Amino acid sequence: MSDRPERSHRPDRETEAPPGVDIVGRAAVVRPVGEIDIDTTPTLSRALTHALTFVATSRADHVVADCSRVTFCDSSGLNALIAARLQAVEAGTTIHLANPAPQLQRLLQMTGAAHLFPLEDPA
Repeated sequence: MSDRPERSHRPDRETEAPPGVDIVGRAAVVRPVGEIDIDTTPTLSRALTHALTFVATSRADHVVADCSRVTFCDSSGLNALIAARLQAVEAGTTIHLANPAPQLQRLLQMTGAAHLFPLEDPA
């Protein structure tokens, strides 16, 4: 049995706005919504890259992906997070996750990627 919602029940595809970047304290916060999959991954990747520019310009010192409104994440979403993490490491910073849903936590654990993303209290 899959944790993925049925395709016919995905209103987030029609109403979802791309995640913006907010500066909260010393964190550049990205708040993705809905499913992170092959269709939505490019939007998340752009938002994470944008957040990393805030770190590069010293307006923040790390990035937080607030996943409280993420309903599903597949391997393409995980790859986007890992690619952004590599960019962050090259920039001398980190990407933290806040509120990852159980499905995302399982994905991170099963792939051995959980240790790559420190958990942070929501901003």
